Amino acid sequence: MTTFSLDPEQTAWCAELRTLAAERLRPLAEKGEPGHVNRPLVEALGELGLLDRLFEEIRGQGSGGGPGRAASGALGLCLMRESLAYACTEAETALALQGLGAHPVHAYGSAAQRERWLPAVRAGRAIAAFALSEPGAGSDAAALSLAAEPDGSAGWRLTGEKRWISNAPEADLYTVFARTSPDAGARGVTAFLVPADRAGLTGTALDMLSPHPIGALAFDGVRVGRDDVLGETDRGFRVAMTTLNRFRPSVGAFAVGMAAAALDASLAHTAERDAFGGKLKDLQSVAHQVAEMATRTEAARLMVYAAAAAYDAEGAAEPRGPGTARRAAMAKLLATETAQYVVDTAVQLHGARALQRGHLLEHLYREVRAPRIYEGASEVQRTIIAKELYDQ
Repeated sequence: MTTFSLDPEQTAWCAELRTLAAERLRPLAEKGEPGHVNRPLVEALGELGLLDRLFEEIRGQGSGGGPGRAASGALGLCLMRESLAYACTEAETALALQGLGAHPVHAYGSAAQRERWLPAVRAGRAIAAFALSEPGAGSDAAALSLAAEPDGSAGWRLTGEKRWISNAPEADLYTVFARTSPDAGARGVTAFLVPADRAGLTGTALDMLSPHPIGALAFDGVRVGRDDVLGETDRGFRVAMTTLNRFRPSVGAFAVGMAAAALDASLAHTAERDAFGGKLKDLQSVAHQVAEMATRTEAARLMVYAAAAAYDAEGAAEPRGPGTARRAAMAKLLATETAQYVVDTAVQLHGARALQRGHLLEHLYREVRAPRIYEGASEVQRTIIAKELYDQ
């Protein structure tokens, strides 16, 4: 396999995922309540074995009859997210949030932490969340202020707030990043695994544009012990960044899936719509717009695949070598900005019908905006790219 093309096995797997998303997952998504965790949908992802794929690294052969390389590693994650997003964005988001919330447990958790939580996460019975952002620390993650105050030899007490946390306040477990060393910047952050039923932890839902749940968490002296630490004390920023570096290219894949859906809808509409004595596609201005949409979508797709393949090529190396963060940032930046352009152009080509509630493009128009902000806004991605370029 080259960086720039998929082999037949991978292409077939993507087609299978699109079919599964359309026929089995979309009906469950349609029954869900916006702003709340759709537990039947998450459980279906577990039953189909898709949540298992979140925690698999590159392997040579598949298991259980499924594709091997296509189904594993960062590239496998990208193929899943793109394919699911094309047919059911709710399923894609539910899968991605399980991975983002539980990957730190998989990668940095103790044997006891993994045994306690990962089987339930993989099965879709436990909902995970990644709690990094705060009211005053969104893009500048190193500035977080949730305080982990020493509580004798037993551990710490968490006091403060997290905000804009996907799956909050309905998750069953949270990967929480708190400051264990004041005034130490990124070097004074520790990652904790905090069950949702821990005393002193409360949450409220936020009314957001995105259809999946997003909320705020309040920590009122929540006790965490040394058994709750993920990785090492004061090394939590590394946990956060390695998790984001793994998932950033796949945010781009989510965006590519939405762009592809908008592009295909535009191709069908402009080929069928009568206007000005012919079909819309016969107007050069329209045809050129569609060509631009297709070119940008394909360019974004290739950059996403290249970033994921580069991540996988480094295997178990930790931290990843120079360039990995830059490629991930480039992939997320280009793909999310491209998807915004493609979906917006598709709405323009469809006209008023695309703004009607329930239309595919109305749905995509609401979905496409958030990825340019979460897991590092576009401006943050440009900062990462520039810093690595100048540090070469």
